[in-house]
Amino acid sequence: MSGKVGILGGTGPEGSGLAYRWARAGEEIVIGSRDGQRAEEMAAQLRARIGGSAKITGAENAAAAQCDVVVLTVPFAGCAALLKQLKSVWKPGTVVIDTTVPLAATVGGAATRMIGVWQGSAAEQTKELLPAGIGVAAAFQNLGAELLWKDEDVDCDILVCSDDEKAKQITSELAGKIPGARPLNGGKLENARIVESLTALLIGINMRYKVHSAGIRFTGLPVESPGRKS
Repeated sequence: MSGKVGILGGTGPEGSGLAYRWARAGEEIVIGSRDGQRAEEMAAQLRARIGGSAKITGAENAAAAQCDVVVLTVPFAGCAALLKQLKSVWKPGTVVIDTTVPLAATVGGAATRMIGVWQGSAAEQTKELLPAGIGVAAAFQNLGAELLWKDEDVDCDILVCSDDEKAKQITSELAGKIPGARPLNGGKLENARIVESLTALLIGINMRYKVHSAGIRFTGLPVESPGRKS
């Protein structure tokens, strides 16, 4: 994929894990944070782990939002405020990938429960808060941060939901760059409400089985990702 990938909230576990995987695959990454120095420290940590070829820099969220593709990985409770702050920053044609999940844990509740979102899902709320001309896709909600930080293949299908074909294609390409992941067309953006709810289910399964690696796979599909070994 050509162009830079900015990750809002990229110093957190999910954002930095995605940055690690994509930088290893050769993508140019800008880690965004409220604190630009903290973002650069994380970028330096990832460059040291990956090696000299890694193209990762750190910046404040506003600078990361200037990239061609922007991935939203901040906790759901802070998404609306951040998107409102960045309202004047976005460039037409940008693709935004929303990975967030409205878990009750973000407002002090249980991680295995969801909170209601007026728009239907976190991704639909994001679309409503972005200016016209920005493509939005929902993906990566069911891929845990702990798996991203490991060096082994993941065992998870990535459902990509979007009403924008360009956003869906770019998101699927990025999913395919994670070894073991398989991007699947999840349909319209409104289907994100189903995909997001699966995260709460997976958290409960992980807790009951005392693991951190539960993911989802769909059987019977003749779809193979370049990132998945045959």
